[in-house]
Amino acid sequence: FAKWWLLGRAYLWHPVSRTVFPERLLEDDKLPPIDVFICTADPEKEPTIGVMNTVLSAMALDYPADKLHVYLSDDGGSPITLHGMREACRFAKWWIPFCRRYQIKTICPQAYFSEAYSDDYFGDSEFMVEKKKIKEKYEMFEEHVTKAVEDGEYGNSQNHSTIIETIRQADLVEMPLLVYVSREKRPEHLHHFKAGALNVLLRVSGVISNSPYILGLDCDMYCNDPTSARQAMCFHLDPKISSSLAFVQFPQKFHNINKYDIYDGRFRSAYCVQWQGMDGLKGPVLSGTGYYIKRESLYGDFTHTDIDILELKDTFGKSNVLINSLHQSYKRNNANGENFSSVLRQETEVLASCSYEHQTKWGEEASIKHTNLYIVGILYQSVSEDLFTGFILHCKGWTSTYLTPFRPQFLGTSTTNLNDLLIQGTRWGSGLTDVGLSRFCPLLYGPSRMSLLQSMCYGELSFFPLLYCLPLWCLATLPQLCLLNGISLYPEVSSPFFTVFSFIFISAICKHLQEVIPLERIWMIKSVTAHFYGSMDAILKLLGLRKASFLPTNKVLDKEQVKRYEMGQFDFQTSSMFLVPMVSLMILNMAALLCGFIRIIAVGNWDKLFPQLLLSLYILIINFAIVEGMIVRKDKGRISPSAILLSSVFFMIFLFFGSIILM
Repeated sequence: FAKWWLLGRAYLWHPVSRTVFPERLLEDDKLPPIDVFICTADPEKEPTIGVMNTVLSAMALDYPADKLHVYLSDDGGSPITLHGMREACRFAKWWIPFCRRYQIKTICPQAYFSEAYSDDYFGDSEFMVEKKKIKEKYEMFEEHVTKAVEDGEYGNSQNHSTIIETIRQADLVEMPLLVYVSREKRPEHLHHFKAGALNVLLRVSGVISNSPYILGLDCDMYCNDPTSARQAMCFHLDPKISSSLAFVQFPQKFHNINKYDIYDGRFRSAYCVQWQGMDGLKGPVLSGTGYYIKRESLYGDFTHTDIDILELKDTFGKSNVLINSLHQSYKRNNANGENFSSVLRQETEVLASCSYEHQTKWGEEASIKHTNLYIVGILYQSVSEDLFTGFILHCKGWTSTYLTPFRPQFLGTSTTNLNDLLIQGTRWGSGLTDVGLSRFCPLLYGPSRMSLLQSMCYGELSFFPLLYCLPLWCLATLPQLCLLNGISLYPEVSSPFFTVFSFIFISAICKHLQEVIPLERIWMIKSVTAHFYGSMDAILKLLGLRKASFLPTNKVLDKEQVKRYEMGQFDFQTSSMFLVPMVSLMILNMAALLCGFIRIIAVGNWDKLFPQLLLSLYILIINFAIVEGMIVRKDKGRISPSAILLSSVFFMIFLFFGSIILM
């Protein structure tokens, strides 16, 4: 805990807040083109209608239509998703002109038509007629997509061929380019999860639109403000910082957070403290979604250099078209016109094949003399590809900025049940620990390549699953086992050292009370489950005993779970793997509190055992929601009797061996 606290001080050294003035930007015809990358992997966990709303919101950004290109990566290879894209394109011919004509701010149609929205043109009868017409078109679009989901087949997400399709309407004039990309996947080939999908999009977009800037979005993270691209360009086009600026990061915010926020969906510490603190150093972490990144930072600039073509092919692969696209003088292909020939279509299918990256440098560090090439695409070292790629970019001299406007630029769907939260946390914990335990450990690899404070920030992020779970497990078990066996750990109440100990303990509690007790509770729950399993997963991968895995977060909302979430109740319908550690620790602390209280009355040594008794009481108070789920609640979201029984057995085994060791 002391190491974690020390590393965390780096965030507080030089926090920065920024603002922008988009009205000072260049004229529209001088703005640079932007490619939008949206990734989806499983239509069962990521509802197609939600994904299409994200696509539509990206198409409706306040940016010149001929300079905006939207790519959807469908790693599930689902016909349902492709059908949804075609339906979205049909609806877009109504939605985009409506948004631009009336300067609509909520450009996600699902959000716009579902919220109590205050329209600037409320008194305009023509506007109200137009809005009603567009709403009817949207309901028809939603009905078509929903029917396709009900009647269609999901396809084989792990074994399918490449499908690339440019989707367009003949009667559309000002319409962003829309491209569906489903890369080839075979069970015998590594596909590197989201990082692999993004690198396929980099290659395919490189030979179609080749825009110098890229907006990365998760499939549920829709654009909530049409001006985000212009705000990001305020930094990217600033001559004082543009040459070294890799990306502009916006915070992740969510539309379905309730007032209780029992699962800490707002990520307060990350987006309100840590990212602003890093922005005062070399810039925030690349956060997986809501970022505008410079293409050049991901695979160099070869405009003014003469490089051996064989060296480029060894690095980027055998595609001559892709090699040509590395030079910014390369003429972009108009995929809406005749230039998108069958030859180019075949070329994109080759670039999206599962064997293209063999014997290349994609997903790795690389260097070519006399160029600014440092990495080739998104890096594959960790399933937390965003943090690792951002870290290496910062090590190579690139910077980033963090912008958090009053109006959220992007809104996603937060987890509303404990199961999804802990599965997501386990994946993140594993990916972060991967980086910390690798040869790229920020505390060893970073200091010679970036400031010590920046290295400390990355060190805290990559090690926090370990730095949380191990000491918290000790704190939640060892004092209690000692209390049950009558062993004193802390200074006696009559000792002068007890005053110092009490001051530190109470100060820490007051700090956490200031940050709201629910955050302390979810921190404890995640530390003994998700962070613990994530850390163990990373260690097993390091030892070669386990292969990397990636489970998409479930975005499907269950009505009963949402109802419990809105009431501020935990939903304990999760696996025993997560429940047993939590419940066992609660049983241990209840037993320690009861036995400790009896021992104090019987023996009278309260001055020796009082601190341990107080610690058990504190843990039970903070985690009363778990105790309530065990004893009080009778609804479906309670902790099941079988999980309590299994936890009781685990507690007895743990108590038996723990007592033997202490004796």
